Amino acid sequence: MVITIDGPAGTGKSSVAQKVADLLGFDFLDTGAMYRAVALAAVRRQADLNDPRELEFIARHARIEFDWSAHPPAIQLNDEPVGHLLRGAEVTAAASRIAVVPAIRQQLVEQQRQLGQQRGSLVTEGRDQGSVVFPDATLKIYLDADPAERGRRRVAQLRARGEIVDPAEILRQIVERDQRDSGRATGPLAAATDASIIDTTHLTQQQVIEAIVKLARQRMEQS
Repeated sequence: MVITIDGPAGTGKSSVAQKVADLLGFDFLDTGAMYRAVALAAVRRQADLNDPRELEFIARHARIEFDWSAHPPAIQLNDEPVGHLLRGAEVTAAASRIAVVPAIRQQLVEQQRQLGQQRGSLVTEGRDQGSVVFPDATLKIYLDADPAERGRRRVAQLRARGEIVDPAEILRQIVERDQRDSGRATGPLAAATDASIIDTTHLTQQQVIEAIVKLARQRMEQS
């Protein structure tokens, strides 16, 4: 059984997906971390982020794997654990450029499908998991929230890490990312036609988790 959780930045996809996976006893796949790992490789090589061919070359030679014995699964880049390096501003900015390169998306989509076949029961989160990567998923969820609320959450997250941030700039970045993700030709941000849409603006994380787990158990009973 594959459960996909898609949505724009700041809707809490990663945290929700991980906890849903824990409650159901499924594996958790953080696809955003895969794009961020390629971005980290590009940053380290001081790549031209406006050159798709250079970025594609870097992605082809980046070996991205997960250590499934860790909780949550720990992403590795060329055998190096890099999860703690993927949330900084530089890698985040680079990831948004990486994500719009069609050849890189195709490469990572293939890897994600392979992981789905290998791991069996999986909760996977991203922006095109239900619409592109796993079109036959048993349950598809699309999380959404007001941009201002998503900006507030992102600011709180960064400040909790000790970073100094400008709320107005964070909101601008979120709106810009939404436009870029929705407008790209390959794997655009969009809710699958058969996805259950949950607006998280006024919901707690626990309420969102409970709603998804309830839907998942209903599907499991039906099957």
